[in-house]
Amino acid sequence: MEATGTDEVEKIKSKFMSAWHNMKYSWVLKTKTYFSRNSPVFLLGKCYHFKTDESGELSTDGSDFDKINTEISGNVEEFRKDFISRIWLTYREEFPQIKGSALTTDCGWGCTLRTGQMLLAQGLMLHFLGRAWVWPDALDIDNSDSESWTAHTVKKLTASFEASLTAEREPKILSNHHRGTLKRNCGDSERRNEVYHRKIISWFGDYPLAAFGLHQLIEYGKKSGKIAGDWYGPAVVAHILRKAVEEARDPELQGVTVYVAQDCTVYSSDVIDRQCSLMESGKAATKAVIILVPVRLGGERTNMDYLEFVKGILSLEYCVGIIGGKPKQSYYFAGFQDDSLIYMDPHYCQSFVDVSIKDFPLESFHCPSPKKMSFKKMDPSCTIGFYCRTVQDFEKASEEITKMLKSSSKEKYPLFTFVKGHSKDYDFASSPLHEEKHLFPEDEKKRLKRFSAEEFVLL
Repeated sequence: MEATGTDEVEKIKSKFMSAWHNMKYSWVLKTKTYFSRNSPVFLLGKCYHFKTDESGELSTDGSDFDKINTEISGNVEEFRKDFISRIWLTYREEFPQIKGSALTTDCGWGCTLRTGQMLLAQGLMLHFLGRAWVWPDALDIDNSDSESWTAHTVKKLTASFEASLTAEREPKILSNHHRGTLKRNCGDSERRNEVYHRKIISWFGDYPLAAFGLHQLIEYGKKSGKIAGDWYGPAVVAHILRKAVEEARDPELQGVTVYVAQDCTVYSSDVIDRQCSLMESGKAATKAVIILVPVRLGGERTNMDYLEFVKGILSLEYCVGIIGGKPKQSYYFAGFQDDSLIYMDPHYCQSFVDVSIKDFPLESFHCPSPKKMSFKKMDPSCTIGFYCRTVQDFEKASEEITKMLKSSSKEKYPLFTFVKGHSKDYDFASSPLHEEKHLFPEDEKKRLKRFSAEEFVLL
């Protein structure tokens, strides 16, 4: 009886926490983001120009289309379509209870897991859909609901509290554009792409069986001493993602692997070994690899000397983004303009969507508007991600990034390095291919403890 009472208290607390975060962050979602007309905008390797004869700033929510010429309007539209097509994973509420806890929401603690999911989702989109793919319905998402996000949140808070008192499940309040999806006549290629689009999102569903869902990631995190409700740093999340991909059983995912750099070093032979490892079916085939590099961009604050390198990384089409943020908040960085980073924010709490049903609504998995943040506000702890489809792609990427590291480094040592050979050749205790009993070997746990001690703290 006592345990049941405690569970009810936790549920009510989580509802209020969700409502508080929505009140806190909803104004950010409604605030327009302005871009300079005179500087290029980069989004995961693609460059967009909004240049006109007039100086000033331009909103990308579509409200300025009547003020600019057709060519520039097209560029803005293409940028919006590209940005909205990226998969947006945010706090959710009322999903199935997380094993070993009373939690049915990750509001207030799961933001870095969400940004890690977004980075992995972009890697899978490159793998299955390619960088040129955009969601045909992207521009149908309405960015200006008749009722404000804040008013919507107050309604949800009232409904949640009443439901808690009557022991009923919270009613779902959906905005009008979430009630259906546009049906299109599409060819085989578009139909195939839409199947993969939905499949990728379903792998990140908030239920226990989803390969990269919150429930699975938390299970892998337990092996490193983390539990539901804890805050996860970018370095720890990188290793959790690696484990999740290793353990994924969907045949479609057998052609992808994840490598995490050790002590800011990418060992080329270890990466290639992962790419050339056998499939579960026993077939010999080259796997695509997502390379994750946990780094620090300075001491207490981000060193501005790293700005050009970060911009260079986000200019590469095989970059899958950066798990980072600012102190106390994790963001998924996907681009930049001038000295500002473009990001997706996971902090808005949305209702659970059952991705196991046919034609589940897609709108809440796509962000309607980009946000910008000055690079100098970025927390120094982050994880950088790259996708390489073949061994040749990896070798080319390592050469290109090495040149970038050397040219951008004003100090004696680069931010991270690519070296030939295996980690075991450099006196490491274990190879990355070694099957571990735990998520991390002891030497890795020590390194992660050092990373975690320096990462931003959630209040």
